[in-house]
Amino acid sequence: MHEDLLEQLRPMSFGIAYRMLGSVAEAEDVVQEALLRVLGALRDGTHVESPRAYVATVTTRLAIDELRSARTRRERYVGEWLPEPLLEEPAADPAKHAELSDSLSLALLVLLESLSPEQRAVLLLHDVFDYGYREIAEIVDKSEDNVRQLAVRARRHVEERRPRFDSSPERRAELARRFFDAAEDGELEALEALLAEDVTLHGDGGGKVPALARALAGRGRVARTLLAWTRYVRHLAPEGEMRPVEVNGQPGALLLDGDGRLMGVWALDIAGGEVRSVRSIINPDKLRHLGPLTELTAPSANASES
Repeated sequence: MHEDLLEQLRPMSFGIAYRMLGSVAEAEDVVQEALLRVLGALRDGTHVESPRAYVATVTTRLAIDELRSARTRRERYVGEWLPEPLLEEPAADPAKHAELSDSLSLALLVLLESLSPEQRAVLLLHDVFDYGYREIAEIVDKSEDNVRQLAVRARRHVEERRPRFDSSPERRAELARRFFDAAEDGELEALEALLAEDVTLHGDGGGKVPALARALAGRGRVARTLLAWTRYVRHLAPEGEMRPVEVNGQPGALLLDGDGRLMGVWALDIAGGEVRSVRSIINPDKLRHLGPLTELTAPSANASES
């Protein structure tokens, strides 16, 4: 009986923890601890009026603590830090998928890194998970007025920089298909035609494999660097493929070798009929949850502009 309840609570707990931390591994650790605490309370006979509210409270508080320590690690991170990619939110409610997908985007998760842990928690709980300010005040152990002030400051900061996406999934998917076809075929002009003039390219190798030292900007530089990277991938895995998928609710692709092992993940931000940014994640520590990996050992064209 308890096990069934915990499985019902797991998706919501993971949804909060992942958006707070931007890490699948860290989120799973938080969820495991939160569910163990819920189970302990139920077995001890503690009166839990709302298990959902209880696990939301425990998950949020654990995630706040974890985020504080994670920030110290991220300050020492080699190169640009990007969130761990998520292909599908566990047991997500299909009716809520479109509504929640923008809150999963890598662009937004990176932006949320600039908030304090408490601001991030308040904003997510209210704007994404529809908790009222009184409930959030109890969860984060602050006054309701304080919580409202945190929300206002966080929302102002995010709205000024919030990524915008085309409203039509079909339009995004079609542009992404053309983007990946041009990249695979090495068609520079076709690729450039799909990129915004001020497009940015971000790479995360985590110091484990060669990657961009810093973000690149500009249509020509980004297009040439992307094609250099695809040439390198084709050299390393001639039978490989770019397999289109949704990455954190946005168009993306898995870079696979001929045996179906993962080499990297690309995610696109698309707005106004253009690719506004590309994020390339090749740090193996951030990809292990997606399946078997190919070890990248040769110098990577993603490490510098060509």
